[in-house]
Amino acid sequence: MKQFLYLRKIFAVTSIFALIFLFNMCSEKEQVSGTVKITIDPAQTGPEINRHIFGHFTEHLGFGIYGGIWVGPDSDIPNTRGIRNDVVEALKEIKVPNVRWPGGCFADRYHWREGIGTPEERKTRINVSWGGAVEPNTFGSHEFFDFLSQIGSDAFISANVGSGTVKGASDWLEYLTSTGTALGDERARNGNSEPYEVLFWGIGNESWGCGGPFTPEEYITELKRHLTFTSNYNPNVNTQFVAVGPDSYDEYSFGYTEAIMEAWADRTWTWDIHGLAIHNYTRGGWPPLIPATGFNEQQYAEVIEEALEMDQYIANNRAIMDKYDPDTEVSILVSEWGSWLAPTEGTDPGFLIQQNSQRDAVIAALNFNIFMRHAERVHGANIAQMVNVLQSVIHTEDEKMVLTPTYHIFRMYVPFQGATRLAVDFDAGKYSFGNIELPRIDAIAAKGKDGKIYVAITNVDPNNTASLALPFEGYSIENVSAETLYASTIDAVNTYENPDNVSPKAINASVSGNNISLTVQPQSVTVLSIAVK
Repeated sequence: MKQFLYLRKIFAVTSIFALIFLFNMCSEKEQVSGTVKITIDPAQTGPEINRHIFGHFTEHLGFGIYGGIWVGPDSDIPNTRGIRNDVVEALKEIKVPNVRWPGGCFADRYHWREGIGTPEERKTRINVSWGGAVEPNTFGSHEFFDFLSQIGSDAFISANVGSGTVKGASDWLEYLTSTGTALGDERARNGNSEPYEVLFWGIGNESWGCGGPFTPEEYITELKRHLTFTSNYNPNVNTQFVAVGPDSYDEYSFGYTEAIMEAWADRTWTWDIHGLAIHNYTRGGWPPLIPATGFNEQQYAEVIEEALEMDQYIANNRAIMDKYDPDTEVSILVSEWGSWLAPTEGTDPGFLIQQNSQRDAVIAALNFNIFMRHAERVHGANIAQMVNVLQSVIHTEDEKMVLTPTYHIFRMYVPFQGATRLAVDFDAGKYSFGNIELPRIDAIAAKGKDGKIYVAITNVDPNNTASLALPFEGYSIENVSAETLYASTIDAVNTYENPDNVSPKAINASVSGNNISLTVQPQSVTVLSIAVK
């Protein structure tokens, strides 16, 4: 009898634990499958989203320029004055606002005079920064500005501070922008009578590392000299001078923001800056070991977690800048960002070649959303890099070209360029894997220049769909359209054989009264276009 009562007690306790387990499972399932309400008030407007946060970066590195952008006028690959036509047409579609060039680490070894004049006058070098490749200097200042003209973009030039001189940088900007001077006449003889427009002029690159290495105080001395004796001569553009800021990984860059902003607040009339360039890669430690393909969900969660740290990184720099610059005269330019993963097996590790997956598309969307949330101070950003290097938007191989998932995110986010940020409220929920816990949903909203409301929604969860509801109380919905970038696996990629494996597709969004409802796929990015009155 005692044994029977004991077994009954065990059964009762076990049943209770089983019920608790089932209750928790159901609660979790309800949380995952429950509708996420995203509330947007079109009347609560924020700052303008600077179109330059969708900028790009191309460096003399691997096949980024040679083979990716430049093939030469004698190439069998269709080109215009040596620049690939297919790449130009693709970049025009995403309305590239600015391109940062010539580096990167390469910038502080680049001497501009070696890249102008006739082919015979160009000097061949060894690119010791990246893989020891031969640098022919056939792509120089004139070719760069021709490229910008073809894609309709502004120039962001990084001047050589590390191995250059103040005179060298000053002469370069005068050569590019002056008229009626000896340097301006030389530019005209080399093929361009009209002065070029330089929107951003960076004073060095990563001067705490490959561009120096300088302590903050040593760099500030160089910064002051360069700014005092470097001038833009083109009255049609107000060049923004950009100082080197910190990197989230490098300990030697700590203190740059504080020191530079303190010096700027106490500046004399002879110099000024308009931007501070900060860098932050998603790379999972150093050296980058996480693979670009064939990764597991643990590695997916780790990389997404790190990408989201961009928000706090920007917030930390904003707090320092707010102390010295409460009127926001100096902007943040995230001039290098993106995923930096293990190089593709069998390639030169110094060329930084990596595949680009659906995971990278999610990373791009999350970064764009973060930049827009900090639109009061973040006025520019440059993904690393444009073609064939790191998180590129285009891959090329000889005459072949393929658009990456990241390219499609840039195209889907075009309506956010110059849009007005709107207040948005939602319960992000949770996506968990192991000891990593992340927000499940991310969303940003803006009013475009065309008057429509654009909402970008990222479902970070790679396992579950998300049901969404967007109520517009007090408004009438005229029409809504939506497209999503989704792949069935987190490491899906586009290849030359299957270029549309990961590509945007239209999805249905239901309208009932003044409410919109839709369901988004796992690991997806969706953009809605909504007309309300």
